[in-house]
Amino acid sequence: MPTNGGMNIGRTVQSAIYRDGVYGHRPVVPTSPDALADAARRRMTRTGWSYVSGGAGAQRTVAANREAFGRYRIVPRQMVDVGERSLATTVLGRELPAPVLFGPVGALELAVQHQRGGRAAAPRNAEPALARAARDLGLPVVISSQASTPMEQTAALLGDGPRWFQLYWSSDDALVESFVSRAEASGCEAIVVTLDTHVLGWRTADLDLGYLPFARAEGIAQYLSDPRFRALVEARVRETAGASASGTASSGTEGEGATSNRPTPAAVRSLLSMARHHPGPTLRNLTQPHARAAVETFLQVFSRSTLTWADLAWLRERTSLPILVKGIQHPDDARAALDHGADGIIVSNHGGRQIDNAVASIDALAPVVDAVRAHAGDGGSGGGSGEAGSGGASGGVPVLFDSGVRTGADVFTALALGADAVLLGRPWVYGLALAGADGVRAVAEHVLAELDLTMALAGVSATDQIGRHNLAL
Repeated sequence: MPTNGGMNIGRTVQSAIYRDGVYGHRPVVPTSPDALADAARRRMTRTGWSYVSGGAGAQRTVAANREAFGRYRIVPRQMVDVGERSLATTVLGRELPAPVLFGPVGALELAVQHQRGGRAAAPRNAEPALARAARDLGLPVVISSQASTPMEQTAALLGDGPRWFQLYWSSDDALVESFVSRAEASGCEAIVVTLDTHVLGWRTADLDLGYLPFARAEGIAQYLSDPRFRALVEARVRETAGASASGTASSGTEGEGATSNRPTPAAVRSLLSMARHHPGPTLRNLTQPHARAAVETFLQVFSRSTLTWADLAWLRERTSLPILVKGIQHPDDARAALDHGADGIIVSNHGGRQIDNAVASIDALAPVVDAVRAHAGDGGSGGGSGEAGSGGASGGVPVLFDSGVRTGADVFTALALGADAVLLGRPWVYGLALAGADGVRAVAEHVLAELDLTMALAGVSATDQIGRHNLAL
């Protein structure tokens, strides 16, 4: 069902579930976050589950993100007229039916590889299903750089629905420019620069399986569909061919610890995955070097650890879209981002996937909000789009929150601590794994329903009334 900002969605969704229960029907996906995750774990492939659910190191940051919400207690209030409630809000000048966005998730095809058609059909069952659910709900999608579907296809399926683009800053600046240009042409309304993944964290679940999806061409559809990236691949193919012809190509077997080049079933499956994902017929891709060269090129250009705040000005000059920076956990970084051209902040620790034993993201939220408010109050915002002055609780500069959000009560807590909206991540991916577009839609509706009911029980009828006074701080 569409999320109407003035509709009491909590009562509507709750009543529909109970009514269906009379006839023996259960919800499309479990409403309990733990049951939802457990059901997805049982359904997904081992590699898919490890990639989506896993975090860094001993998983302490993943656990901290969840547990920290329990330290912020919501205070119920009574005898307040909350008969009509609205979840509607405004972010970056765009009216939204609720303060929730579908956060960017890379290699989304991993969530659906167990569905009919298997790995071969997974890309077309990933972002397209998300887009259908988001379009029905009217909620924004933050399209990932590491998507399994080119952004143009996702944008077409979203129709008039809002969309942002999440950018991983490549080591090739021309590729960055190409991505941003394509995002603008695809109707994206903001660029989200992820700052905290310039190197991959120590992700033990993936390491123990020896599994990186990008090494099999999974989750690199934005690159394979990009003209600048294809030019880099062509250059690599020519260079490799020239080196081979001159006899200077490395055999790849130097050193005592070198891995054998003898084919194994796993290697054959990896090559087949590369061929399937590369544009063009699979058989042709198996006989030509471009598919493997594309993976090698991606692994070479992905991310850049030499970036400084000064580089943000370079990006600011190349787009008129609002720029938000994602991965902020310290007030000083929030201030620096605004000083160098950012229009908004996303407080996030990447769902615990980057640093083990890191601060829980929700614990970082209030200090960042306070810093942004003070900074904006001093007139120090460096935002360059001219659009960031609408809808931000933090002095006109929007502060969004990500990491550990699983329930409507979690959304309420983040809003109470000063967030203008939240990015929902793993829960909707679990819904996708269980029931495709219907699962994504159901998870989002469950979260919004609980948010609505929590507002009612806390004596709040609109999201702009939520504040720290609603928490027992």
